[in-house]
Parts: sequence; C-alpha cells; structure tokens
Amino acid sequence: MILTVTLNAAIDLTYRVPHLQPHRTHRVTEVDARPGGKGLNVARVLAALGHRTTATGFAGGTTGGELRALLAEAGGVTDALVETAGATRRTVAVVDEATGDTTQLNEPGPHLTPAEWETFLGTYGELLADTEAVALCGSLPPGVPVDAYARLVRAARAAGVPVLLDTSGEPLRRGLAARPDLAKPNADELAGLTGSTEPLRAARQARRRGAHAVAASLGAEGMLLVTAEGAWQAAPPVALSGNPTGAGDSAVAGLLSGLVEGVSWPARLVRAVALSAATVRARSAGEFDRATYEDLRHRVTAEALRGPVGAG
Repeated sequence: MILTVTLNAAIDLTYRVPHLQPHRTHRVTEVDARPGGKGLNVARVLAALGHRTTATGFAGGTTGGELRALLAEAGGVTDALVETAGATRRTVAVVDEATGDTTQLNEPGPHLTPAEWETFLGTYGELLADTEAVALCGSLPPGVPVDAYARLVRAARAAGVPVLLDTSGEPLRRGLAARPDLAKPNADELAGLTGSTEPLRAARQARRRGAHAVAASLGAEGMLLVTAEGAWQAAPPVALSGNPTGAGDSAVAGLLSGLVEGVSWPARLVRAVALSAATVRARSAGEFDRATYEDLRHRVTAEALRGPVGAG
C-alpha cells in the first residue's frame, strides 16, 4: 500500500469562463468539483495507475463531508482522513478558455487543535505498519507545528518506509534535515531554500541539507533529478497547452510508483515527466489524459548530466 498525507486537504473547484477579464462579471460555462490538496491528487493518480492507495490527513465540517463523498465517488483510494472540528478549505481554479491560462485562489485551512494533531499522529503511526512508501504533500494548516513534516519523515524512516516530501518554505527546510528519501520542490521553492536560481546547483545544495535525492519541477523544461547514483533531466518533446494545476502532483505519483516498483531512477523520471505533461491535458488536478501519457512515456528521454553530484 502507498500512503499519501494531505494535512491541508481541500475541495478543488474549477470554473471555466470564455475569457477572463479583471473588473468584469463572468458567466461560468462549466463547474467541476474534485477532492483536492496535493496528497489527494497524488493518491488519485496512483490509484489510476493501479496501485493500492490510502489517503490520510484532515477533513472537517460540511466541506469535509463533501470532500469525503467526492473521494468515495472517484473510487480507488481508501479514506483514512482524520475528522476535525474546523471546516475543510476550498480552492478555486478559473480557466480562461480563450488562452488556456489558469488563475488559482486558495482558501486557508482550518485551525487544528493540539488534540487533533495528536490523533493524527496516532493514525499515521498505525498506517505505516502496512505501507510500502509514503508521500508527505502540501502546505500546513494553522495550528500544526512548523516541524510537522520533519516529525513525519522521522517516523517513516524509523518504520523502514521510504518517504517523499513535497512542500515549501520552512516546513521544507526542516523536513530536509530529517533526511527524506526524496524531496520534490519546484524551481522557485529550491531557490527560496538555497538562494540559488540555477536549478542543478540548488538541487545539489538541497541534497547536502539532508535529502537523499531531489527531483525539481522546472515547468515547461520538465524535471531535474539529482541522486547519489547520478543526475538527469527530462522534458516533454513538445509543448502542451492546457491546465497545469496538479501537474506536479502527478509527477510525485510517477516518482513514488516507480520507487515501489523498483525501476531505475531515469525510468522514474521519465514516468514523472510523462504523467505531469498528461495532466496538463486533463480536465482537473488528480487526473491525467491516458492517451497522452502512453504516448509520452515512450518518447520522453532522461539525459544524464555531468559533474559531481555532491554529498547527501
């Protein structure tokens, strides 16, 4: 079983409008609601790839109930979310159908109590006993300690479970110090962490901060992967238009599925890039266009990068 953790889960709403213009009233042509938050997106992609997947984190209030109903309706993911008194947040993606551009609006999460956090830690520890790999994804809701991911990384490592970390800012910095097996920041998050705007250099610095491997999302330029065995970069062979929301989460699913299947690092990178690009062609985050994925996974190549990898 693969476990995903979404401490700040959400209902993802996607609004489609003919043309988005500031200071104007818009008629929405289509509304789509999906279970959201980075870890839930990862879980749904993993399930679509055929992996037994469990999702934990928090859900509460009316929106939390709707989130759980949407997750059950989507199917394939076991619900192990912990109930909270506060209401689950919503995110809104407004898609401009004329340009393909997306504007994202994210609500804050509910304020969690110390008792709710301790309840979650107990659930997490129990779930690790039946877990092949775990992904820790997304922002921290109010009330959760800033070293939350560091604690969850250490618990997974103590249980002998490989752990992937996908967050940003101070939670990322502290989480890296706990030595996750893989960190998956984007280029901006890497720059904020290391001060370097050169992705390869920044990824190597992130490894020196504790991560055994670093996969950096580079947008249209694909993804960079730095490990103890070597470094590689891969990108889609053609530019794809569409909604990029959730593309990074699909990349996480590709990396994590490759890990549990025991495929090589370059093969994991190719899968991650193909899934990420296929998600751009999907309607919503947590989904991917199957035909695009099947095409790209045979066409994307991982190019080895020269130079010392660095300590990690």
